[in-house]
Amino acid sequence: MHRKYFSYIVIACCLFFIVQTSITQQSGFGLGIVIGEPTGISAKVWTSHETAVDVGVGWSIQRDHMNNIYYDQISRVHIHMDYLWHSFSAIHSSEQFPVYCGIGGRINSSARDDASFVARGVLGILWLPRKTPVDVFLELIPMLLLTPSSDVGLEAGIGIRYYF
Repeated sequence: MHRKYFSYIVIACCLFFIVQTSITQQSGFGLGIVIGEPTGISAKVWTSHETAVDVGVGWSIQRDHMNNIYYDQISRVHIHMDYLWHSFSAIHSSEQFPVYCGIGGRINSSARDDASFVARGVLGILWLPRKTPVDVFLELIPMLLLTPSSDVGLEAGIGIRYYF
């Protein structure tokens, strides 16, 4: 009887490791965190092998670079969405380090003032560790503030996502 259960456990473990090694970061849905400006939650959905949509919800806790305002213990809710294109051939390595660029938008608001709307570009690099369902990213975001006034700015973030 014990031998029967042992066989089931071995088969289940083998199936688990086969499924885990077949998971790639270039497909599916990833969820994780980003630290920087903003700090919060990052989600990514791959739409093809080279394109994806990322969404972020976070909190801006530093000064408003565009308007040179310090938040003074209030945080601003930050929501963004970007469409990304990835190049897997830009960096040649035994690991995967695709670079990416994209375009998108951001809304940033607090209870004290009006929302700001921003058009954003995204420039970044991913590290896709082999045989793991995660990605690690670093990105720079040049921005064009559209409201309440016009200005330019730069944000940056580093993060990690787990793919389901």
